[in-house]
Amino acid sequence: MRPPTLRLVLGDQLTPGLSALRGGDPARDVVLMVEVAEEATYVRHHKKKIAFIFAAMRAFAKELRAAGWRVDYVTLDDLENTGSFPGEVARAIARHAPKALVTTEASEHRVLAMQAIWAETFALPVSLLPDDRFICPKKDFFFWADGRKSLRMEFFYREMRRKTGLLMEGDQPTGGQWNFDSENRKPAKGDLFMPRPKRFAPDAETKAVLALVESRFSDHFGDLEPFWFPVTRTHAHEAMAWFLREALPRFGDYQDAMLRGEKFLFHSLLSPLINVGLIDPLELCRRAEAEYKAGRAPLNAAEGFIRQIIGWREYVRGIYWREGPDYTRRNALGATRRLPLMYWSAETDMACMAEALGQTKEEAYAHHIQRLMVTGNFALLAGIDPFEVHEWYLAVYADAYEWVEAPNTIGMSLFADGGLLGSKPYASSGAYIDRMSDYCRGCVYDVKDKTGPKACPFNALYWDFLARHRSRFEGNPRMAQMYRTYDKIAPAMRESLHAKAAAFLAHLDAHGADTKA
Repeated sequence: MRPPTLRLVLGDQLTPGLSALRGGDPARDVVLMVEVAEEATYVRHHKKKIAFIFAAMRAFAKELRAAGWRVDYVTLDDLENTGSFPGEVARAIARHAPKALVTTEASEHRVLAMQAIWAETFALPVSLLPDDRFICPKKDFFFWADGRKSLRMEFFYREMRRKTGLLMEGDQPTGGQWNFDSENRKPAKGDLFMPRPKRFAPDAETKAVLALVESRFSDHFGDLEPFWFPVTRTHAHEAMAWFLREALPRFGDYQDAMLRGEKFLFHSLLSPLINVGLIDPLELCRRAEAEYKAGRAPLNAAEGFIRQIIGWREYVRGIYWREGPDYTRRNALGATRRLPLMYWSAETDMACMAEALGQTKEEAYAHHIQRLMVTGNFALLAGIDPFEVHEWYLAVYADAYEWVEAPNTIGMSLFADGGLLGSKPYASSGAYIDRMSDYCRGCVYDVKDKTGPKACPFNALYWDFLARHRSRFEGNPRMAQMYRTYDKIAPAMRESLHAKAAAFLAHLDAHGADTKA
């Protein structure tokens, strides 16, 4: 029998049409899939995230076998598992004596660097194929970005609309404008009917994964159960259908809203499924467009959702690959404070932080405004080291892979890239959180107070941040009004604000939280 081709599929490449699988011979070639400890521990990933990826991998292996593929699947508890990609590829080569290795480019610099030397390491022909599941190839993004003074997402997004034809009437956007973001900022009320996400009971294989994760990673962050992620393609498509039917119609209005006890509101919860390959992003966008055209979803909802995928998701991937491996180490604002313990414990008297951190611990999920304007905003104002914040976000969210997480953290949340991604830092006082949520009601801190004993920490931290970085930001047109307001504050009040911020940060450094030890 002729030697097979070994086709390696990574844990976020769970797509039947993957470039590494196309053109293969299912009867002769061998698909290699491996659960490796190194990938679960290079940052200490949330237990639920590890379980989701391993369970989805096992389900995909079953899907491939049903399609006729020979699959060599190495579980984490295989006694001979080396715990790394190079080690497991070497063992598979010894088992199968393949004529060649075919794999799709990894989504992160770290793993791609491993793949790049495999031909030399294994003395075997290696085909490293592009990941063409994205709408914008890397080279197309580089061409778009080349020579531009400003890499704003809005202009990239318009190119993606033209390319895909989504919500287009000829060469003009449906509704006469490209972006309906101004209509997507309504605060929600507690009596608003909220759909409940579709939950999926773990099957026997997923239960085995849960037991394995509890055994091997019991000291990792987060709650493992209840576990209700869809891990099969069938269930992923059921989750997609549920969102389009039940939540998309009101997603636009309330996508920035936050409510106590409401973890999900009208969000899709589909990003983990898209990012591992269980849902095709373009298909999802076309179905969202179809909901608008059928009159079942308003334009602001369909456009806002599509923008997150063909606009923001594709854009941050392009930024990640264009800027290179050192992007995660950028620190334009010179922030050096260690990540406070409360990010791991979720124990804090700040109701907004407790809500966002608590549901992160429970669900490996928080929506984009909780990440940007609560936990990210706090890290920005407090001057927390961007790399530590980056590793935290990468570890705790089920949809977090470095290509999508790093630009959102380093660029969007922390302005650590110096404004490459964002035109201004997303800094705010407690007023924004109060406007977009009910978190401030009943909080031990008073969002209206600036310097008193129970003043909301976001208030003093916000003004202190502006003062610390005045030389950088006062010339920014989008921040001029903030500095005019600061200059109108009485000198004694400004001194009180800075003293309040300094005292809060000193306590934070000493105790790891805003509560007294």
